[in-house]
Amino acid sequence: MLPQTLRRAISGMMAALAAQVLTLLPQEFTLRLLDRTIARRQAGDTLANKPDGIHVLLCGAAGPLTDLKRSGPCVAVQAGRRLFIIDAGANGAGNLRRFGGNPGRVEAVLLTHAHSDHIDGLGELGMQRWTGSGGQHPLPLHGPPVVSDVAAGFNQAYAADTAYRAAHHGADIVPPGGSGFEAVPFSLPDDGDLNTVLETDDGVKISAFAVNHDPVCEAVGYRIDYRGRSVVFSGDTTYSNNLIEHARNVDLLVHEALATTLTERMAAAIESRGNTRTAKILRDVPSYHTAPVQAAEAAARSGATQLLLYHIVPQLPTSALERVFLSGIADAYNSKVTLGRDGTLISIPADER
Repeated sequence: MLPQTLRRAISGMMAALAAQVLTLLPQEFTLRLLDRTIARRQAGDTLANKPDGIHVLLCGAAGPLTDLKRSGPCVAVQAGRRLFIIDAGANGAGNLRRFGGNPGRVEAVLLTHAHSDHIDGLGELGMQRWTGSGGQHPLPLHGPPVVSDVAAGFNQAYAADTAYRAAHHGADIVPPGGSGFEAVPFSLPDDGDLNTVLETDDGVKISAFAVNHDPVCEAVGYRIDYRGRSVVFSGDTTYSNNLIEHARNVDLLVHEALATTLTERMAAAIESRGNTRTAKILRDVPSYHTAPVQAAEAAARSGATQLLLYHIVPQLPTSALERVFLSGIADAYNSKVTLGRDGTLISIPADER
């Protein structure tokens, strides 16, 4: 087998050659290719066609420091035929469509907390859901009490946009009452509690539990159960015994991960150039996040069947840095580990028993 770097180089050369060939094609042929591409993309909601079960799609696998493989934190979860979004980081809505989902089918958004990188894609997601569905009601936004302020802020910011689009396309296409968000706040769970926050008549149950992201006082993780399958999402947190307790024997643990060794090297390099402010911020960040090996230890202690790492910090532009990021994980957890990137999809079939 060819080395990965050589395979990537050959792939890049082939893509460049294909691009050059396309410039030589007759215009009519190019337009026909465009027609077919558009038709294929419009016809495809690949998530909707998945078998019954829980399907987890990373629409954004990074934290606030993005790279070419990862956008802001955003996870699409299809349980049965229902589609939910957990957090809405930058580019999340576009990536949902890019990787085979339909924003118009999103039934609810669940926020883990109100840090900017988890909400800065909400406006785009809400707009695409509204125009894509022609829904009569705003998109429910679930989360701790702070979601009331978040929903009100986005609704105000997009009020003019709503009016413009309704006037342009017509209220029958984009009903003004269907735009924006409806806040559905819930009380912050006490440590040890797993509180149901959303339940459907076809067996989807979504529960919230407290995590530690101090000084963010309203931070939660989520557990989704459907037809004998379960997935837990950490949100942003330090190593959490409470999370471990609520992730007992889940089929998939989706856990954030920050490599302190890498952020410290970044901080030192930045500080050496006189940028003490950014260096201080980078050194503060690990205090409310989880190291990759700690996430693996949480997966091992909980008995999770597999682990998906997301909210990856810092950026990992090369495979060599990815190996550094994952160093030590195999010693802590002996089941499957996936380093998430935009487009990572993990499917868990429903338990037919």
